[in-house]
Amino acid sequence: MPQLPDVVLWSIPAFVLLTVVEMVSYRIHPDEDAEGYAGRDTAASLSMGIGSLFTDALWKIPVVAIYAGVYALTPLRVPLHWWTVLLMLLAQDFFYYWSHRGHHVIRILWACHVVHHSSRNFNLSTALRQPWTSLTSWPFYLPLIVLGVHPAALAFCSSVNLVYQFWIHTERVDKLPRPLEFLLNTPSHHRVHHASQGSYLDRNFGGILIVWDRMFGSFTAETERPVYGLTKNIATYNPLRVATHEYAAIARDVAAAGDWRDKMRHLVLGPGWRPGTAAGTAAAAEGVAVEGATGDAAAGTVARGSAA
Repeated sequence: MPQLPDVVLWSIPAFVLLTVVEMVSYRIHPDEDAEGYAGRDTAASLSMGIGSLFTDALWKIPVVAIYAGVYALTPLRVPLHWWTVLLMLLAQDFFYYWSHRGHHVIRILWACHVVHHSSRNFNLSTALRQPWTSLTSWPFYLPLIVLGVHPAALAFCSSVNLVYQFWIHTERVDKLPRPLEFLLNTPSHHRVHHASQGSYLDRNFGGILIVWDRMFGSFTAETERPVYGLTKNIATYNPLRVATHEYAAIARDVAAAGDWRDKMRHLVLGPGWRPGTAAGTAAAAEGVAVEGATGDAAAGTVARGSAA
């Protein structure tokens, strides 16, 4: 397979430049309604981003081994042409949607993804607030490997998706023209995704395209100003605690659970599930916590918080 460029590596100078430009823009033209940048919060986001470069390199070792083994077993092969790359990008974005949605409704997956939602600010540095335990997404992309997508091609598509999502973490861009808002994930759509209001919880999971949310009933347009962060925010900027606080909360809940069924439910149901509650009983019957996805604001108020 021809060598594909490392999109993330080549984009780092642009990440730095655009973040500095956005910081300066808040200095020149302050926005009373926007949080902008806060020193400790920004430092935590940058620390999480730098740390993720090292942890991701570690987690990639077993993932690449699994992907390579599956790729060697499948008889299918997707050739590398410009049009197949476009199709692979489309397919990767589709599976990204389901991975992202799964990381909101399954608590053990949410423990990884909650890191990215833990800031009460929304700016380009928030895009860099990445988890250190990102060994939870690879199963969602196995179908692509089985269908003959080379692991390197999948890595390239995932990098493109990640780089695209950097620029949508901003309040400095209002809504785009309607055709683009209909098709693409935009700052407006992603502001909704990072909001903690009940009507906005667990919405707009798309990576590059927002059409998946429109197709599968998880789209919500931005109508009121978002309140960012978790429904129960964490009072720490310590990168290690930011990375692990939800795992610690899960461990406490599992240890306190009365029987093995509740222990398992704390792992595989939604972040808002608790034994003996009406919401908990409904979640157990459903198999996942879908409060946010169905727009149930009352139940959704606990769906995105941390017990830490």
